[in-house]
Amino acid sequence: MDVGAHPPDLAPGETLQRFYSSLLKQLGYQGWWPARTRLEVIVGAILTQNTAWHNAALALKQLRAAGLLNWAALREASPAELEKCVRSAGFYRQKARTIRTFADWLERSHGGSLNALFSHPVPELRNNLLNLNGLGAETADAIILYAGRKPSFVADAYTRRILIRHGLLPPSAVYQQAQDFLHQNLPADAAMFNEFHALLVETGKQFCGRSHPHCAGCPLEGFLPKSGEPCFLQAEEVSPEARVPFEVETA
Repeated sequence: MDVGAHPPDLAPGETLQRFYSSLLKQLGYQGWWPARTRLEVIVGAILTQNTAWHNAALALKQLRAAGLLNWAALREASPAELEKCVRSAGFYRQKARTIRTFADWLERSHGGSLNALFSHPVPELRNNLLNLNGLGAETADAIILYAGRKPSFVADAYTRRILIRHGLLPPSAVYQQAQDFLHQNLPADAAMFNEFHALLVETGKQFCGRSHPHCAGCPLEGFLPKSGEPCFLQAEEVSPEARVPFEVETA
């Protein structure tokens, strides 16, 4: 059967697996996250909240040039130093504060060790991250998935839109509903979650725009509901967390 075919009564898990295969076949391996170290993944996940990845990358470059891309330096830097380096990412005072909060917490709770941090089970790790000021669900999940290499799907606005338009989620679905659906219907495989999320974001950027979807030629065109038309969202999409990891959506 063609990987794009959408037979009736297909189980959600099988549909998702076929989505993944079709996206990978047409779009190819995405190779996320664009960072040199796990520290850069974490700092980048904080910096890219509500801004384009280009702006976050500029801030990372400034931090690197200032010699601040290590945990000790981040803990010792003054607020003014951090704010100056991350200004290009927007909300720079808040983001500088969040980076410093994370660095201090990592030292205090895990002796500055990412290995110790990521040794915890995903539910405990996620709960601990969500208790830090400045970290929301998308940012925490991006840290867990891309820095910790643990299976916590980043169910961002792109992901939700695609699943809703293909009738897999109700139009009112929020972040946690989407993540729960994915976790319930996919194997807990961090490498797959990494690549699948990246592919969904690329699909959202290329084809499944917020206002004007371009279904012709989309790798998921064959999976549309029987009408052949996408299910449009019934309410304005709101995603207060990061658009991970390249850019805030503009279409």
